[in-house]
Amino acid sequence: MKQHLLAWLVPRVIFLAHKFLAFSIRWEFIGTRYTPGQAPYILSFWHARILMMPYAYRGWNGSMLISEHRDGAFIADAVQLMGINSSRGSSTRGGARALLEMIRLARSGHSLGITPDGPKGPREIVQPGTVQLAKKSGMPLRAVCYATKRQWRANSWDRFYIPKPFTRGVFVISDEIYADSNDDSVNLDRFQAAMDETQRRADTYFDSDS
Repeated sequence: MKQHLLAWLVPRVIFLAHKFLAFSIRWEFIGTRYTPGQAPYILSFWHARILMMPYAYRGWNGSMLISEHRDGAFIADAVQLMGINSSRGSSTRGGARALLEMIRLARSGHSLGITPDGPKGPREIVQPGTVQLAKKSGMPLRAVCYATKRQWRANSWDRFYIPKPFTRGVFVISDEIYADSNDDSVNLDRFQAAMDETQRRADTYFDSDS
């Protein structure tokens, strides 16, 4: 009974928290903001920054890759409430099946969303599966990161990022990056550099504010 209650309650709490923060924060966008009908790409963001991504991707036609673990089930149900579909799997459970599903979606014209360091890290390190997904789908990757002037960080493996309400926020969106090298390590380094630079720009955006 308790598990069923949690399965119903937690996604709705996440959904309500997301809505409250989305509309109580003054958001800015750096880079090409998503618009419906935009050419598909792989939306790539750190596991810690998943909470506000649906705000920037309202009307998105894509599918997010979310872990099959229990916490992933909560997130999948929450983003479903926000109108975003998900494919379940990770590097540790259901990964091959989820990869095939994501490739099928890409070939039918859908965008993809991934946390390249999920579901358990190492934190903010791009995993090789990201390169394989980009190569097999043929789609470019865009690194995306948000930050706010004031925030909380959870005591979790990813130091989950929770914006404080009634502050300023920014989304930084990188240019498109293709896995166009025959050397996977080169592609991996390229994706890692894009993720790091996008995060750096977001996290330092408000440094000059008094």
